[in-house]
Amino acid sequence: MTVLVTGGAGYIGSHTVLALAEARASVVVIDNLSTGFSSALPEGVPLFIGDAADENLVEGVIAQHGVTSIIHFAGSVVVPDSVRDPLDYYRNNTMTTRNLLNAAVKCGVSRFIFSSTAAVYGNPDQMPVTETAPTRPLSPYGSSKLMTEIMLHDVATAHGMNYVVLRYFNVAGADPQARIGLQTVGATHLLKIAVEAATGQRAKIDVYGTDYPTPDGSCIRDFIHVSDLAQAHLSALDYLRMGGASVTLNCGYGRGYSVRDTIEAVRRAAGRNFAVQESGRRPGDIMTMIADTSRIQQTLDWTPHFDDLDTIARHALAWEEKLLAARGPDAQAATA
Repeated sequence: MTVLVTGGAGYIGSHTVLALAEARASVVVIDNLSTGFSSALPEGVPLFIGDAADENLVEGVIAQHGVTSIIHFAGSVVVPDSVRDPLDYYRNNTMTTRNLLNAAVKCGVSRFIFSSTAAVYGNPDQMPVTETAPTRPLSPYGSSKLMTEIMLHDVATAHGMNYVVLRYFNVAGADPQARIGLQTVGATHLLKIAVEAATGQRAKIDVYGTDYPTPDGSCIRDFIHVSDLAQAHLSALDYLRMGGASVTLNCGYGRGYSVRDTIEAVRRAAGRNFAVQESGRRPGDIMTMIADTSRIQQTLDWTPHFDDLDTIARHALAWEEKLLAARGPDAQAATA
């Protein structure tokens, strides 16, 4: 009953591995450590350093550890990067999953949880957005994830696999005990950038687009705490183990906060101000994205515990301060 977690040393993956370990599940990780950190894994969790697209590696790990379920995180996630280099995203996200699924099918793995994204919806016609809304991605990132969803559906239908697709909205925060968090250098997550500005590591934070038809002119996002999202994966795994049918689920809280709201939450958490610079809109950015969470609440035994923007900001800041202290005084110098 071992769970293979690809990308398990990354941001969301490591929080899910921690949750699995705390639940005393048998878990093994494959990660190439391009954006992940072995130090983020709990002691005793086996780590195989390599690519989830390497079918020989995956098949060997499945056989060696008796893997019966896969949670697939490995992939690229930066929307502007995908616009600049779409082929890289189709390789890392879509083609990698194709190879992983092929290995899973050959080894008889029957349960698969896929880390997808609300970016598959593009700019929805109605808000909050349901899982049945039209999928019209605005970026190669969103398209690469949607292609993977389609491929997973087809493979599962052909080979008797059951799956859960989790469409993440905006993931943020860190482990409440500050054991792990987002530590990727150059991360583009809004809250990460804001807490870096609040701790003096950035000279400013940019607000991309201030002329959207929203209450304050900035984009609106549905933030979900990374630890709540990790628990959603465990609940999805339990659902599949109990014979649940394949399903696609939004992962959010069903409420929206603007970019400016988010910056103010970090200012409150830090008790200090930092510079904000207004910039133009970016290609691929979505104006408003809020989840309809009816289906996930009805399908999974999952109750969020950190559904509060100020709490998310406090946890992100506590983790950032811990990182900063570990790096020493030289890290205090602000950069542009």
